[in-house]
Amino acid sequence: MRRNYGPIYVAPIAFWLIAFLSVPLLITLTYSFIEKGLYGGVQLQCSLSGFLEKGWDSIEVEFSLAAYKALFNTAVLKVLLNTIIIAVASTALMVALALPTAYYIARSPVKNLLLMLIIIPFWTNFLIRIYAWIAILGSNGLLNSFLISTGLLDEHIQFLYNRYAIILVIIYTTIPFAIFPLYSTIEKFDFSLIEAAMDLGASKFRALWLVMIPNIRSGITTAILFTFIPTFGNFAVPQLVGGTDSWMLGNLIVRELNITRNWPLASSISVVLTSVTMIGVLFFMRSQSKKEL
Repeated sequence: MRRNYGPIYVAPIAFWLIAFLSVPLLITLTYSFIEKGLYGGVQLQCSLSGFLEKGWDSIEVEFSLAAYKALFNTAVLKVLLNTIIIAVASTALMVALALPTAYYIARSPVKNLLLMLIIIPFWTNFLIRIYAWIAILGSNGLLNSFLISTGLLDEHIQFLYNRYAIILVIIYTTIPFAIFPLYSTIEKFDFSLIEAAMDLGASKFRALWLVMIPNIRSGITTAILFTFIPTFGNFAVPQLVGGTDSWMLGNLIVRELNITRNWPLASSISVVLTSVTMIGVLFFMRSQSKKEL
C-alpha cells in the first residue's frame, strides 16, 4: 500500500499561510472590534502573572463598534472617496493604454524584445523609480526646466503633490501588470476571425471591438484586478508624490497606527481593504469558472 505524502508536501505552505497570513488577519479583525486604549493601542488588560494564574480568564477586553462607526466620519469618507477615484481612474487608464500595447506586442515580430523592455524597469528599486518622477515633475525638475528654457512657461509649475501626479506615477509603476495578462490572452487569439469579419464588411475597428474584445474578456478582467487591487491599497506613491489633500487609505492607516495610535480604526480600515481584495479575487474566480463552463 502506497503512503499518501500529500499532507507532508502541503505542510510547509500551510504553515506559512497560517502563521503569516491567517493569524495577522485574525489579529487585525479582532483589534477592529476592541475599544481604543487610553494612551493609544487597544483596551486590552493582561499581565503575565495573571495569565499564568487564571489563564485566558485574566484577559480583560472591551469590545466596541466605535472603529467601524468612525469609518463614516467625514474625514475618513473623504479619503475613501479619493482612494476610489484614484484607483478607478488609474485602472481605467492603464487598461486603455495596455490594450493597444499588448495588441501591438502580440502582432510584432520582435515581441520578446518588447516584453523585455517592459520588464527592465522592474530591475530598478520601486522607490528609485518614484524618486525619478519627483526629479522629473519637481519645481526645479526636468519638465519645468525644459518648459521654461523653451519659453512655454515664465515660472515654475507645481506638477507634484496632487491627485494627477499620483495617477501618473501609479500608471507607470503598475501598467506592466495590465500588459502581461492582456498580451497572454491576445497572443492566443485567432486573428483569422478578424479577417473574416472584415471580409463580411466590418471595419477593422468594428471587427476588433465585436470579435476580439469578447474573446479576450478574461485577460481584461485579470488586468483590471491586477491593477485595481494594488492601486486601491497603495501607500508609497501618494506618500511621496501626493499632498495631504490626496491621501489614500494606506496613508490613513499609517497615520492612525504611528501618530494618533488609534489601532482599532487602522484595523477597521485594513479590514475594508482586505474585503475589497477578497471580493475582487472571488469575482475573478467566478468569471474564470463561468468561462470554463
